[in-house]
Amino acid sequence: MAADMRARIMAGDLAPGTRLPSTARLVEEFGVSNTTVQKALAVLKGEGYLTSRQGKGVYVRDRQPFQVEVSAYLPPEPGGYSYELLEVGEVLPPPKVAEALMVESGGRALLRRRLLRHGERPVEISWSYYPLELAADTELAKPHRVRGGAPRVLAERGHPQRSFVDAVSARMPTTEEADLLALPDVPIIRQFRVIYSDHDRPIEVSILVKGAHLYELLYYLPV
Repeated sequence: MAADMRARIMAGDLAPGTRLPSTARLVEEFGVSNTTVQKALAVLKGEGYLTSRQGKGVYVRDRQPFQVEVSAYLPPEPGGYSYELLEVGEVLPPPKVAEALMVESGGRALLRRRLLRHGERPVEISWSYYPLELAADTELAKPHRVRGGAPRVLAERGHPQRSFVDAVSARMPTTEEADLLALPDVPIIRQFRVIYSDHDRPIEVSILVKGAHLYELLYYLPV
């Protein structure tokens, strides 16, 4: 029932501000018990799709999905995007990251892990890995924010970002991801991104995680 109503809301069939039918009507429509209806509504309220108005009923919340632009770097701005740096250091990258970066077996990479916010709302956790030969002696290796981000630093080293490829999947969040993103019991969207410079050289691999319930990805493709 919750999945069906969630799909209707996301499709616009249940517009913001719409009052839901009574519990009795929902019991009849879905062929479930009153308890099941209440549980489904509680799930959707927890996800931010519905809200109760005292003495008036349950309504579709006037809140559209937040569009996160799909970009290699989102510039910080007051009231807009901001980054909280969680970790910086040399690490042994996961096997798929090492393969994508073309790091030799047992080789290390530079990791920058960050929490992206929009306003005060946590939007995304990112794990960004860089080849040590490109990043070890740059601002990227320092535990502070980098003006212009990795694109500027890598371009100054002669490796401008030319393209990237995203592999997008979904799964349930880890405990840490759920805590950092303040998620209810919902899946996350996972992007595995490989960024290339000239001659298709991989210069960054990022794993990007965001809640699947209130966010959608916005891609721009050249015509």
